[in-house]
Amino acid sequence: MAKKSLLKGAVVLAAAGIIVKFIGAFFRIPLANFIGDVGMAYYTPAYSIYGFLLVFATTGIPVAISKMVSERCAVGQFSEAERVFKLSRTLMFVIGLLGFLILFFFGDMLAVMINNPGSALAMKATAPALLLVPIMSAYRGYFQGMQDMTSTAVSQVVEQIFRVACGLSLAVILMDGAYSFLAETEQERGAAGGCFGASAGAVGGLIVMFIFYLAQRKTMKRRIKNDNSNVRESNGTILKKIAIIAVPITIGAAIMPIVNVVDSSIVMTRLLDAGFDRMTSESMFGQLTGFASPIVQFPLVLIQAIVVSLVPMVSASNKLGDREELHNNISLGVRMTAIITLPAAVGLFVLSEPVLLLLYSSQRESAIGAAPCLQILSLGFIFLSALTIFTGALQGIGKQGIPVRNLFIGVVAKLIITWALVGIPAFNVKGAAIGTIATYMVAAVLDYFALKKHSGVNLSVKLTVIKPMISSVVMGVIVFVAYRIFFNVLGSNGTATILSVFLGIAIYGLMVIRTKTIEREEMMTISIGRKLVVICDKLRLW
Repeated sequence: MAKKSLLKGAVVLAAAGIIVKFIGAFFRIPLANFIGDVGMAYYTPAYSIYGFLLVFATTGIPVAISKMVSERCAVGQFSEAERVFKLSRTLMFVIGLLGFLILFFFGDMLAVMINNPGSALAMKATAPALLLVPIMSAYRGYFQGMQDMTSTAVSQVVEQIFRVACGLSLAVILMDGAYSFLAETEQERGAAGGCFGASAGAVGGLIVMFIFYLAQRKTMKRRIKNDNSNVRESNGTILKKIAIIAVPITIGAAIMPIVNVVDSSIVMTRLLDAGFDRMTSESMFGQLTGFASPIVQFPLVLIQAIVVSLVPMVSASNKLGDREELHNNISLGVRMTAIITLPAAVGLFVLSEPVLLLLYSSQRESAIGAAPCLQILSLGFIFLSALTIFTGALQGIGKQGIPVRNLFIGVVAKLIITWALVGIPAFNVKGAAIGTIATYMVAAVLDYFALKKHSGVNLSVKLTVIKPMISSVVMGVIVFVAYRIFFNVLGSNGTATILSVFLGIAIYGLMVIRTKTIEREEMMTISIGRKLVVICDKLRLW
């Protein structure tokens, strides 16, 4: 029963997570089309600072709530579990209020500090979310502690739907000249509208959690009434236990938001130092953060889905001391990651400009300008995927602190490289993209050696890298040529791009089979794989 509950909860949260990430990934495409590269240059740093402040309320503390509520419910201390929740909810409100005050009243100062004064209104627009999201996270932690994942999953999806719908609508509405009293330029107002989507999403998500809480209230009261444990910890003791669990998790989660905030300041400062005027600097920064970077998030959703499945499998085999099963699980997870990552990276590299023109058709000049950044980031996606899967494996074997340390080292490398390269006019904003590659590459390499040391796993270079790389390169060459033929014949970038993508999928699938990147026996272990095997057998592809 416990295994069944665990599997059900994992599946529910994984499905919701994939839906949320897809909705969130697509949010930036129409937003960038609406507000342009300059608008995205205002949106990105504002959202980065919001994300940084949100880390303190939505990472470590909800985990602590979940763990402490679960422990108390397991031994029948339902009254104490309720006290943990209520005390934590108060703590979250205080943290949220502090974040709201900082962003709303000091938004102008923060915008000037990061050398991007146009982002001030966008920062203030995210402030209400900082008041609501922490409270919502307290409810999520409470329900997760009681093994109820459905409420969290539903609230996440509703939150994202509200965020996207309201954010995009307000971005368009506020760009109208009638709202010039809010800010001088339409890009500033549009960015603020997009950022306010986070506040709208928080309202929707919190309403859902409160409805679930009211629905369960009668059951909770009955459990508390029947609680005869007579155990009562002081508020100080509970808060201390929350801090012991939450602080290490929060520190690890805060690294990348900190980098995003610092990176926003460094890039803009160094572009100005390199001799570019402010409008050009904002345009280039928007092309990197608003046009190129979101594209890489699409295929990453699939890698994160693999990690969601991998971590419990690795944890179970590690707990049982089954080294063979542990190595098999890690090897299979890394192989599946490579099989998805390498063709995605090659495809984005050879079709960078066509893909951007397809997605950002109304911002043609900005899309073309972002293409070199997307090519660089497509290479970085290989290391980002490796880092993601290695981090998941290390967490599975109980080495959560190692990825945090390694990511910090990678961040130091990024900041040094970004500072050096962005200040060189020939590199300009592309230097920041190269710095991003450095972050993931350094951290991924360090994670790999740590994983090998602590798990003893030996990955097959032939199966994991060489075979999928050969298939990806062959696919990339054919797609590169095919796009130009399709475009010359049809005269449509959109049609040529879509046809090239589908051709690439077919070619890669054929190459994977012919090179035996995936063995016939492995395909037979999944239902859709068995159907593909039948088709391949008829076509004599094996």
